[in-house]
Amino acid sequence: MKRRVVITGMGIASPLGSTLESAFGRLKKYENCVQHWEKLDEYERLNTNLGAFVSGFEIPEHFTRKVMRTMGKVSVMAVATAEQALKEAGLLGDECVSQAGVSYGSSTGSLDAVLDFYSMCIDKKVKLLNSGSYIKMMPQTAAVNISLYFKTHGRLIATSTACTSGSMGIGYAYEAIKDGYQDIMIAGGAEEIHPTQVGVFDTLYATSSKNDTPKLTPSPFDKDRDGLVIGEGAGTVILEEYERAKARGAVIFAEIAGFATNTDGTHITNPNKDMMAEVMRKSLQDAGLKPEDIGYINAHGTGTVNGDIAESLATEEVFGSKIPVSSIKSYTGHTLGAAGSIEAILSVEMMNKGWFAPTLNLKNIDENCGKLDYIVNEGRNIDCEYIMTNNFAFGGINTSIILKRIKV
Repeated sequence: MKRRVVITGMGIASPLGSTLESAFGRLKKYENCVQHWEKLDEYERLNTNLGAFVSGFEIPEHFTRKVMRTMGKVSVMAVATAEQALKEAGLLGDECVSQAGVSYGSSTGSLDAVLDFYSMCIDKKVKLLNSGSYIKMMPQTAAVNISLYFKTHGRLIATSTACTSGSMGIGYAYEAIKDGYQDIMIAGGAEEIHPTQVGVFDTLYATSSKNDTPKLTPSPFDKDRDGLVIGEGAGTVILEEYERAKARGAVIFAEIAGFATNTDGTHITNPNKDMMAEVMRKSLQDAGLKPEDIGYINAHGTGTVNGDIAESLATEEVFGSKIPVSSIKSYTGHTLGAAGSIEAILSVEMMNKGWFAPTLNLKNIDENCGKLDYIVNEGRNIDCEYIMTNNFAFGGINTSIILKRIKV
């Protein structure tokens, strides 16, 4: 029998803010977090000099040098937001955490640690390497450091699936509890910003070059959009089996009602709208819902032409033209491996408060995009029981999560 899975703790570090209150408050100001990144001015033939950086995040004082010897910034943010989430759940320091599992991802490990290994190949010296270099670099670094810090003994799932790392982390954690393998999971995703990540998308002509007007970009679904902006951050949720959470009197933020993931199998970077539509249908099927049960969709909405068109057409195919949709990336930029978890957390907050943020900079909807009810200009009050949040990644990796409001 399928077990119910609920969210009992949430922690965030994002360009919008590093508490739930500050991040949600910034959404209501209708101001994005994009700014000029001076470091990018050093690189020739780079089209963009924009980035979105974590705001209000401070390394906890008890994170000593010894504690952080295996952590790059991506792991520091992951562990700190996990601690924040466990505290929120009332489980920080509880013995039960030792039996918890971890399902967590990032697009990569800390890229400065990768450069240390590169220097070894170029300089023929190992002067920059130490015992923690590989741990900081490896793609599972965030998941492993969470497990080490909290001394967990449950299953560990490293979801390094590019832009779906955070959503996949939550989805696989949900499945681990739903199917009876775990009672508690620490889940999410994180990413630290680095010039090489900007370079990846810049070589694909996918970055915004509105360098003189950073507040006007990205502009998902707009006909005048010119690409995405790279951001950073971390989002961590504590998932628990419903009866367990209820018995201990935990505050429940939302229920994970459905999850699905699939792959395009067609192209490494170009999205496949048919498989995007299919993953949404499978998520609905897992939740036992019909399209009309969903009251709002948080779109992946990066601000790229191919991505926006494919996603919006897929959404229209499944839900029709009346479904309210908006993109949080218009505020935060694309936080890559952290995107799915940050957006899930903020979607829960919006659902519980009955207010949904508009897509910023959406002035003229691209006629090639799907005919949807795009939330623009101002936030919208919507009273709904179910919402969906979708993410899509290089490699044709698609995810869809359905969240249910818990009435108290």
